[in-house]
Amino acid sequence: MQVSSPTPLARPSNPSGAATARLARRQLTTRLSAIALLLAMVAGAAALSVALGARSVGWAEISAALAGQIDSVGDAAVASRLPRTLLALLAGAALGVAGGVMQGLTRNPLADPGLLGVNAGAALAVVIGIAWFDLQTSLGFIICALAGASVAAVGVYAIASLARGGATPLRLALAGAAVTAALTSLTTAVILPRGDIAGLVQSWLVGGVGGASYRQILPVVPFLALGLLIALLCARKLNMLALGDETAAGLGEKVALARGMAAFGAVLLCGATTAVCGPIGFVGLVVPHAARLLAGSDYRWLLPFSALGGAVLLTLSDVAGRLIAHPAELDVGIVTAFVGAPVFIWIVRNRKVGAL
Repeated sequence: MQVSSPTPLARPSNPSGAATARLARRQLTTRLSAIALLLAMVAGAAALSVALGARSVGWAEISAALAGQIDSVGDAAVASRLPRTLLALLAGAALGVAGGVMQGLTRNPLADPGLLGVNAGAALAVVIGIAWFDLQTSLGFIICALAGASVAAVGVYAIASLARGGATPLRLALAGAAVTAALTSLTTAVILPRGDIAGLVQSWLVGGVGGASYRQILPVVPFLALGLLIALLCARKLNMLALGDETAAGLGEKVALARGMAAFGAVLLCGATTAVCGPIGFVGLVVPHAARLLAGSDYRWLLPFSALGGAVLLTLSDVAGRLIAHPAELDVGIVTAFVGAPVFIWIVRNRKVGAL
């Protein structure tokens, strides 16, 4: 009698695994498409920044200026706008990434270099350097701004940590508001007796990219590059910190070291940007929230999206400032305040502090 061999068992299917893989591929495709769109927007914003202003120019004049042939007023206008555009792109990217890092560190949707006192600390240090030590070099501005930003960041965290329970997101926001108000008052007190520098310093305190030159930009590039590199290297650490300090420590993350590295990168970005542009607010608040709509909460994607979004926002804000007050100009810090204030109000109304 012939015995039939048993039918081999069919391998169990894993529909949930296949669905997860499809979802991951769909997310990757969406994110890559969004990055391509943002890159196109960066290019478009840069083109508008070069072409529009008190005198609009065409492609022929742009090409001549790029080739170094400055034979007309239009060529000269383009030549002056190229470093301005470059600075707007760099500063916007730096502030966008710094805001994303700060929101991740504090798990606070209101975290922003301008709202946590970092910009105010950098500004006060630079003003003291100008008023008391006759500070004039770009490198001196950068060093003073970084020192002031670092002291302000440590001060805000220390004040928020005094109460029982440590530095909660709400306490960080309140401490940042108090420190910002105090440092802004001190800055005004330093400026008032110095009528010889008051006009220049007060214009700088508004925040802007007008009058930029390559000579101003080059010294700040290494600091921005280092800050951006540190922030991107900390993206995975920020994902761990988002789970909570105890959970991150349980998964093997050195919480104090991770916080210190990420904070150092954010301070580098904020301080260097403030040194060359002045304190520009709300970019670091608005951009990460918009980036989350495209990238989700994974900081490995969120920070690059914030860099591109910040570059677009600040450059277009600079263009808007030129067109709104034509033939004069509005500093970009004023335009970003008009953009950011409604977003700030929306966040306060619709989100709980500490929701991140």
